[in-house]
Amino acid sequence: MSDIDPLLRSAEPLVQEYAELEAALADPALHSDQTALRRTNKRYAALAPTVAAYRALSAAHDDLDTARELGEDDASFAAEVPSLEALVETTQAKLRTLLLPRDHDDDRDVMLEVKAGEGGEESALFAGDLLRMYLRYAEKRGWRAEILDETESDLGGYKDVRVALRAKGTPGLGEAPWARMKFEGGVHRVQRVPVTESQGRIHTSAAGVLVMPELDDAEDEVEVGPHDIRIDVYRSSGPGGQSVNTTDSAVRITHLPTGLVVSCQNEKSQLQNKESALRVLKARLRQIAQEQADAAASEARRSQVRTVDRSERIRTYNFPENRIADHRTGFKAYNLDIVLGGELDPVIESCMAADEAERMAAVGGPHS
Repeated sequence: MSDIDPLLRSAEPLVQEYAELEAALADPALHSDQTALRRTNKRYAALAPTVAAYRALSAAHDDLDTARELGEDDASFAAEVPSLEALVETTQAKLRTLLLPRDHDDDRDVMLEVKAGEGGEESALFAGDLLRMYLRYAEKRGWRAEILDETESDLGGYKDVRVALRAKGTPGLGEAPWARMKFEGGVHRVQRVPVTESQGRIHTSAAGVLVMPELDDAEDEVEVGPHDIRIDVYRSSGPGGQSVNTTDSAVRITHLPTGLVVSCQNEKSQLQNKESALRVLKARLRQIAQEQADAAASEARRSQVRTVDRSERIRTYNFPENRIADHRTGFKAYNLDIVLGGELDPVIESCMAADEAERMAAVGGPHS
């Protein structure tokens, strides 16, 4: 019992914040500011599981105390004590997990880039396979997917492609795109017989995935001054309807201080392409700043890569064996075809479980 009370006390500020958010959401004035309303709803939804666990533990704690007290005179109450002790232990563990430090961006949407690496055309084809896997996964989870920019290869793969994945409504804890997709950042290795291979030999190639949280609140955006960027326009070469190849609607933005280059050509107007490219640029700059801050605190993100290097691989897709293996968690399954069809949850949830275990260890273990 001694370790329950401090746990409840540590959750009380969040319970109080939840009550304040609930009151704010009932105020019609908030609904006139859509940005503030969206931010409030996100925070309210993020706190809901913690508040529910707090209330469940409080109720279980009270029931256990009552059963112990009445059980001294009534055997029927005494008989309930073991099951109530188990319930307290279960709800206590759930609340402790919910109180672990969390990623500030876990309720955000994402921008995801897939880049072909070693392997030429085969790598580009595999990048296309990864893109389709992510699009199918997004569909299964009810997210909206929007391809922002793409460079196709000769055989229908992708040299690089950028896509935004956005939740509909307000997702629950651990259900937003960033909370799940952040584990996809890294080098993905493929082993199979390429379509260009005439001797039937198995080749190994790779594609890189970069995942960034999408900025949605003005207060979180990185400031980009007008003198920090150079904007070039050119003829679009991809989808886009009648405007393709007739107007300079595609946009390329160069961030002069860092040399970062972002292009977008999939929207129909130059203004829309400029806005999309700026969103991506700001997301990249914010992530660079975040990584620098993390490195300074010796907490550099391990899941993101900048180069498609085999030594950094996070996952292997072996087609001859129909096997998928995640090298960070040890996850292995022989249903690669199903995973490529969008059934990514078991793989991702193995990463989420490992991440939770690391965070638990960082704060001193389950009984701290």
